Amino acid sequence: MSEYIALLSFGPEGWGDELASGLWITVSLALATLPFGLLAGFLLALGKNSEEATLRSAANIYTTIFRGLPELLTLFIVYYGAQIALQSFIKFFSDDAHIEINGFVAGMVALGCVFSAFASEVFLSAFKGIKAGQYEAGDALGLSRFQTLRLIILPQLIRLALPGLSNLWLILVKETSLVSVIALSDFMRQTRIAVGVTKEAFFFYLLACLVYVALAMISSIGIRGLERWSSKGDMGARS
Repeated sequence: MSEYIALLSFGPEGWGDELASGLWITVSLALATLPFGLLAGFLLALGKNSEEATLRSAANIYTTIFRGLPELLTLFIVYYGAQIALQSFIKFFSDDAHIEINGFVAGMVALGCVFSAFASEVFLSAFKGIKAGQYEAGDALGLSRFQTLRLIILPQLIRLALPGLSNLWLILVKETSLVSVIALSDFMRQTRIAVGVTKEAFFFYLLACLVYVALAMISSIGIRGLERWSSKGDMGARS
C-alpha cells in the first residue's frame, strides 16, 4: 500500500504533481468550453427558430455536420486543418509559414462546436415548449422583441433546457480526455505517461476512473442546485 501512496506523492519520486496539473487542464478546458458552446448553441437555436429560411438552413447544416462527425475527427480537423489553412494563407505573404495552433484552444473550439450542435437541439425543444401566448403577452406589455426574450422567454427557456444541458455537460467532461491525442497534457495524457513509466496500469487507470466519477458527482451536486434555483419561479407561480 505504501508503494502506491508513494506513486501519488508530490515531488520527483511521485506523480502527484503531473496528475494534479493534468486534472487542472481537464477542468479548465471543460469550463472554458461550456460558455462558448452554450452561446453558440443558443444562437443556433434562434437561427433554427427563425422565420428566415437562410438562417434555418445554415443552422441545420452546421448541426448536421458536427452531430454527425466523431468528436475525435472534429478535433483533428480543427487542430491540424487550421494549421494547414493558416500556413497556406501566410505563404502568400511570407516564406516562413510555420504556424502551430495551441492545443488548448483547438480542444476548446472542437469540443465547443460539438457541444453547441447538440445544445441547439436542446434549446430548440425548450423554445417549442414555450407557448406563443408568452410572446403575445410581451407585445401587450409594450416590450420589444429583445426585452420579451430576455425577461419572459429566457428564464423559462433555462428551466426547460437545463436537464438536457446537464447531460451534455457530463458528456463534455468525459470528452475532454480526447485532447490527449493532440499532445495536450490533460489528466488522461498524464495518466497514460504514468502507466508507461511505472507499468502500474491497473492502479492509474482505476484512479482515473475514480477521478472522472468524482467530477460527475460534483457536477451533479451543482446541477441539482441549478435545478432548484430555476424551478423557484415555477413553484411560486403554481402556489
